[in-house]
Amino acid sequence: MKFSTKEDIEAPIEAVFAMLCDFESFERSAMRRGAEVQRVDSLHTPGVGMTWKAVFPLRGKKREMTVEMVTFDRPDEMALDSISAGMAAQMSFELMALSRNRTRILVALEVKPLTLSARLWVQSLKLAKTNLTKKYKQRVAEYARSMEERHARRLQA
Repeated sequence: MKFSTKEDIEAPIEAVFAMLCDFESFERSAMRRGAEVQRVDSLHTPGVGMTWKAVFPLRGKKREMTVEMVTFDRPDEMALDSISAGMAAQMSFELMALSRNRTRILVALEVKPLTLSARLWVQSLKLAKTNLTKKYKQRVAEYARSMEERHARRLQA
């Protein structure tokens, strides 16, 4: 199952990519939501091979997930592969400079079941695809607005 959307952000492409590379804030955000997140690679700068292990509650069970950076092309593209018991997913971010101070971001998420039970779960999600797509687009739009606000605050400081 695949979700994708695009948003235009009032900020230069370099600034948007830099905000996407603020992995520590993503880790803290996940921890505030009850996940345990641990970076397990030894890289000192962002790039291909960055890896995280996460444990989080979902539908009454503790789930484990490994997330790895598979594409890192500053400032144009970033892709993360994640795998958990029964599921694989890829999330990609593509950036395009529309002008010096405006950037379009394309965010795609593809979820693939690896087991029969995961396939049944994904089938049930397909019944709610319209609502899930709407929520996905809304979340990406909210994040894009927060990026604009952060960029504007940095300019004022």
